[in-house]
Amino acid sequence: MKLASFVHSNKIAKSEFETRLPILRAELLEVQHSLRKADFPVIVLFAGVDGAGKSEVVNLINEWMDPRWLINRAYARPSEPGTDTDRPVFRRYWQDLPPRGQIGLFLSAWYSQVLLGTVSQQVPPEEFPRHVERISRFERTLATDNALILKFWMHLNKRNQKKQLTRLEANPATAWRVTHTDWAHWAMYDRFVIAGDKIIEATDSDHAPWRVVDGADHRYRSLTVAEHMLDAIKDRLGATNSLPDASTSAAPESSADPKPKSETPTKVVTTEFKPSRVNWLADVDLEQTLPKGEYRKRLAQSQGELNRLCRMAKQQNVSTLLAFEGWDAAGKGGSIRRILQALDPRNYRVIPTAAPTDEEHAQHYLWRFWRHLPCAGNITIFDRSWYGRVLVERVEGFARPDEWQRAYDEINEFEEELVESGIMVCKYWLHITQDEQLRRFEERKATPHKRWKLTEEDWRNRAKWDEYEEAVNDMIERTNTPLAPWTIVPANDKYTARIEVLDTVCEHLRKTLSRSPSSSL
Repeated sequence: MKLASFVHSNKIAKSEFETRLPILRAELLEVQHSLRKADFPVIVLFAGVDGAGKSEVVNLINEWMDPRWLINRAYARPSEPGTDTDRPVFRRYWQDLPPRGQIGLFLSAWYSQVLLGTVSQQVPPEEFPRHVERISRFERTLATDNALILKFWMHLNKRNQKKQLTRLEANPATAWRVTHTDWAHWAMYDRFVIAGDKIIEATDSDHAPWRVVDGADHRYRSLTVAEHMLDAIKDRLGATNSLPDASTSAAPESSADPKPKSETPTKVVTTEFKPSRVNWLADVDLEQTLPKGEYRKRLAQSQGELNRLCRMAKQQNVSTLLAFEGWDAAGKGGSIRRILQALDPRNYRVIPTAAPTDEEHAQHYLWRFWRHLPCAGNITIFDRSWYGRVLVERVEGFARPDEWQRAYDEINEFEEELVESGIMVCKYWLHITQDEQLRRFEERKATPHKRWKLTEEDWRNRAKWDEYEEAVNDMIERTNTPLAPWTIVPANDKYTARIEVLDTVCEHLRKTLSRSPSSSL
């Protein structure tokens, strides 16, 4: 339905409202209680014209339901340096997502920027498809992880919008809510309707449908939104509860690995998964060695160059993200330490990625990585990363086949957003032979200060070397992109590996900085 032809004639009498409300509130609380045990979050998004009651509806939902299990988020334009202005736009939304079992209410969220930008013509027509496609991908990623997404476009015709703004402005208690911007938007009402139609048409989908709500009558809009929420959550809970228990087929839990999730109604990959035909690891020259004396000389040179480039990146607000993957005992920690020796401790963070906590497990698997993205000019180093989804979670059975198979596209989209926002992404796979791994395991076992590094999980993973190697080849083939390429590091010789890592960071930084308008390279 086109917004321009939307009929505004829906009203609910006070007596009917007061009759329906007690029953509705009781059912909302009951379904909220049931939702807390469910394996999906509910994301409720409000968009639409000014004065249509978005904030009022959110306030009533908080009044009618238990606010302890509601997350309320409203967004202004990013403004504070060091926060949202220097990170990917969608980071602020990722970090605010509700965990499984809870409801998130979002105002002025990911549709606000494209709506206002289209109306003000700051988003040119040729850029509009890219913006809405990014929104669609974001919502698809959440929905395929089983999030229930409800989107309400709160609408008024131009006459009712003026009437609503005038009413608010005439009341001293609510006059503060009407700004010069609101009246400026009213003057551009037709543009808002045209832009709204385009956005709704481009982003209306089965997994994230729009519902246009008449905002003229406060009783009607409140009951309409609340009852639609109630019905949608009840339907999803019913569908979830009717599914068989997945615990009979899930892999056994390990205290060191992610918990397997229960089966939920998700979009399953139906195309046959074809493993990589290329053995990316086969041609890696693992016989390379670097004499200790030459290593020390090159280490000092490479660290000095890295320090220089990182200072330039800080001045130009270029952020850096390094992701380290590799075989157990391949030397990831040693390589990271040689990078840190060249850096100012105030400008970097190292994120060691282990099994997700209960808080992290209640979210989409990418959530915990969005939280730690570097701000302008800073460096974040991930010691193991989001690639666990297609490595350990795949091999150990902690992700279903449809989950890890769709993760390749999700990861590529994630990294594309990082690079397009100005973050330099550098990814490493540290490669060693099975014999060298065994030698290092035995060395760790015999060395008191290294013994803690060796766990039963390391031995168990070693026994599945062939399965992991297949997963690594699939990972590299499907996520080795021009924006975020893999560097396969020959790591049988630790000195060779460390210099390779340092030199690759420097090379990527030089390329990134050379594209900056203020570059002096």
